[in-house]
Amino acid sequence: MTELAATFQQEAVAEAYQHRPPYPDEVFERLLALITDEPRRVLDIGAGEGAIARPLAPRVEHVDAIDFSAPMVAAGRQRPGGDRPNLSWQVSPIETADLDGPYALVTAGASIHWMPWEETFARIVPHLTPNAQLVVVEHGAVDEPWSAELVKVIERHSRKKNYDPGFSVVDAIRDRGLLDLSGTARTERVVHRQTVADYIERLHSTSSLARGLMPADEAAAFDAGVEAALRPYAKDGVLDLTIEAELSWGRPKSPPGTADSAAREDSA
Repeated sequence: MTELAATFQQEAVAEAYQHRPPYPDEVFERLLALITDEPRRVLDIGAGEGAIARPLAPRVEHVDAIDFSAPMVAAGRQRPGGDRPNLSWQVSPIETADLDGPYALVTAGASIHWMPWEETFARIVPHLTPNAQLVVVEHGAVDEPWSAELVKVIERHSRKKNYDPGFSVVDAIRDRGLLDLSGTARTERVVHRQTVADYIERLHSTSSLARGLMPADEAAAFDAGVEAALRPYAKDGVLDLTIEAELSWGRPKSPPGTADSAAREDSA
């Protein structure tokens, strides 16, 4: 686990996470369409505070939400739908989690970027139904007219100095031989209204801009810089954000050399 990944174990980051925009409803329609096996059990890895797990739970038989951050799980339990009887939470790295499959679907948000992929896939593959798919869901605001000014502020304060805008976590996993990618889709864009203050807090929910990484005076300067970049575009302190999600799915594979991988080769 890198130092930046450990940021998600801060209570303030878990609290700020609620200000991230919700997934469009179309995401859940597409996830349900990818479940073709019984039982309709779902494994949500790197679940955070349950932005996927909580809305999905009422529509399936059971969801196991796994995250290594105790503050994230605690926040998820308190948020709407977090106490459903068919939603089980577990504080654990996914590679050592206690799994209760078989699962007909595995979901992962952007946090899959931080996971040790070989160990993760070796852990989950033996617990899948025959046609189970792994779906990586990435989402956020697009076409923000203030982005040029905002990026300047972020670059001054971000703890992540080697950001590669062209990096694709799905392509990286596929290139490791861990995913037979079979489909991708983008949702229709939806409008999400958010106050400038909540937008700033959402930025503090990221690994590189958490308040805990900044001295108080720097955090204040960051907030002021972001507010100045957003102010010309806000109406009565509220922004109209355009939200889009991208789903990528396929059959997860065990790393070469593992027992499950060898068994698949023997049966081929």
